[in-house]
Amino acid sequence: MSVELNHTIVYARDRVASAEFLAGILGLETEPVTEPFLPIRLANGVTLDYLQTDGEVCRQHYAFLVGDEEFDAALARVEAAGLTFWADPGHGEPGEINYRFGGRGFYFEDPDGHNMELLTRA
Repeated sequence: MSVELNHTIVYARDRVASAEFLAGILGLETEPVTEPFLPIRLANGVTLDYLQTDGEVCRQHYAFLVGDEEFDAALARVEAAGLTFWADPGHGEPGEINYRFGGRGFYFEDPDGHNMELLTRA
């Protein structure tokens, strides 16, 4: 068997709000709750398992490789929601996308401050 990432836990102050936020941006749906997690399953089978916490949430970075159509749709949803997005991970280029590796990419924050990245080329 090869080594694959199966799932990762995403800490959130409100697991429902955070999971539904990201699922909405990505054009996905959350899966049924498997206590204590609310999962989002990605196309490659990996799940983001949202776990609610009352403690401080340590900000993480999550990058999603998407097709051009999914990128355009997600960017349109981010803009329609009035969210700030950036071309760079340090958030120094607001309202811009990048063209790294011959593709496109941008960053935005989820409700808990996790730095989300969408890119079309790795």
